[in-house]
Amino acid sequence: MADRSWPRALVAVAELAWRSSPAMVVVYAAATLAQAVLPVATTWLTKALLDALTTRQGSVLGAALGLAACGLAAGLLPGISTYANSALGRTVGLRATDRLFAATERFVGLRYFEDPDFLDRLRLGQQATLTCHGLLGSAFESARSTLTLAGFVGALTVINPWMTAIVLVTLVPTLAVQLRLARQRTAMMWQTSPAQRREFFYSQLLTSEEAAKEIRLFGVGAFLRGRMVGERGRVNVAQRRMDLRQLTMNGALELLTALIAGGGLVWAGLAARDGALSVGDVVMFAGAVAGAQLGLNTLVQTIAQIAQNLQLFRHYLDVTETAPDLPVPVKTAPLPALTRGIELRDVWFRYSDDHPWILRGLTLSIPYGEAVALVGLNGAGKSTLVKLLCRFYDPTKGAILWDGVDIRDVDPAELRARVSAVFQDHMSYDLSAAENVGLGDLRRIEDRPAVERAARQAGVHDLLASLPQGYETLLTRVFFGVSEEEDDDARAAGVVLSGGQWQRVAIARALMRDQPELMILDEPSSGLDPEAEYDIHARTRASRAGRTSLLISHRLNTVRDADLIVVLEEGGIVEQGRHDELMGQQSVYARLFTLQSTGYVTESAE
Repeated sequence: MADRSWPRALVAVAELAWRSSPAMVVVYAAATLAQAVLPVATTWLTKALLDALTTRQGSVLGAALGLAACGLAAGLLPGISTYANSALGRTVGLRATDRLFAATERFVGLRYFEDPDFLDRLRLGQQATLTCHGLLGSAFESARSTLTLAGFVGALTVINPWMTAIVLVTLVPTLAVQLRLARQRTAMMWQTSPAQRREFFYSQLLTSEEAAKEIRLFGVGAFLRGRMVGERGRVNVAQRRMDLRQLTMNGALELLTALIAGGGLVWAGLAARDGALSVGDVVMFAGAVAGAQLGLNTLVQTIAQIAQNLQLFRHYLDVTETAPDLPVPVKTAPLPALTRGIELRDVWFRYSDDHPWILRGLTLSIPYGEAVALVGLNGAGKSTLVKLLCRFYDPTKGAILWDGVDIRDVDPAELRARVSAVFQDHMSYDLSAAENVGLGDLRRIEDRPAVERAARQAGVHDLLASLPQGYETLLTRVFFGVSEEEDDDARAAGVVLSGGQWQRVAIARALMRDQPELMILDEPSSGLDPEAEYDIHARTRASRAGRTSLLISHRLNTVRDADLIVVLEEGGIVEQGRHDELMGQQSVYARLFTLQSTGYVTESAE
């Protein structure tokens, strides 16, 4: 984690608050600081009233009116402060959340999102968005406690300077203990973060629709629940150990505070008996000792809270200040229209130095206007190659050229605007049918004719149009986007599609792109029945006619009409050519194709 000073982090929080609601910052600061003066003023006015009553010195009415004013302020100011704090919490939390997720949009590729440590930091950063306004409140509270403490110390000094020194000396061990506890609690939160993430994973499994069938069929609910409870138990053990440590240390500090206060009161009582102190002096002394110790404890605890929250807020700053995961040149090269093709030139790739090579010196040309198919066993590198073409990662060695231009030199957003894809692990958004299709081209998401045209091309229009609310039907039962005024029938209109239907929706989403220069189809017919598979490939074949396409499929009969079939094995190309050529070579492709076709023939004969 980057080293950041407290002032810098506090300045970042203050800037967030000021930009969110400057008026509430002013109100909150004024109310908080005004409350700092009240205890000291009340103590002095109480002394003045008692002295006026017992010694006839001073104004009884003036002291009484002053106390009444303090009481009125004490009743009003906490409510004002609470309101301002709540208002700041909402506005600052909203702005902080927006900044956090805007920062994640700077990450061009996928590396951070596949890094568990970064995901833990992102989760803690999300927690910080809920509490970061408390840092500003803690800063105001520390200023309030400091002013209150200073007032009581002044009052105490007037009566007994030695007592003042003793009270202030306790600041050192108290502050040291609280700061140590804050560091230990923050470290505990970081250490238990993986267990909390695993607990969340198991809880999601136990409540997710996707996993419900297998969990019940295989009877693994109790097993997963045991795993979830076990992770929670490990977190609880760490938290209980931390709480016990905090109880022990704070108990020792409280005992020290009580001994000092008790000794001071004994001295004051004896001094009053001997006539050295007046009744007002004794009352003020007792109030000053209690107030000073309370102010001191509040100040120390506030500083410790600031330290702990700053540790959490640093995760937020780490995310918002993290550099993009892929380098983007300040001056990007223009991306030419694709007229010649895409070339992968001696491309090597692995996810890190500790991982094995996924691609090994791969050289491949994807000619303009032709369909190139990638085939091979699992782990051959097909999906990784797709990630590189979309520039979710950069090659470890080698280059990818788009009409001769290295795609690392161009704006990733411009590159991706020229590409459309159906990914093997396509998304199923908990949105309406129209939005699920329209997300393929945000510029036209409200263009219903364009949405319906893409759905027709994917063969899913009739299905979506026949849903209870047509294209406005939510494709989920997780939540409903209807208002309370709408009837229960509309509220119950959420629909869950089958896997094959979602496949067609994903294809329609990809077809929303207006004439993409590269179309990537990664297992577009997986999970479909033979008739639907034939239909989908006929439709995608028509949509990619004359368009540069990259096809990936384990079902070799679906790619036999490709202009070029490339066989990958262990990250390299072992053969390439048209279907007839590869069958004539009687090598890897011919063996795989024959195995699949023999299986179909055998099943048919049976």
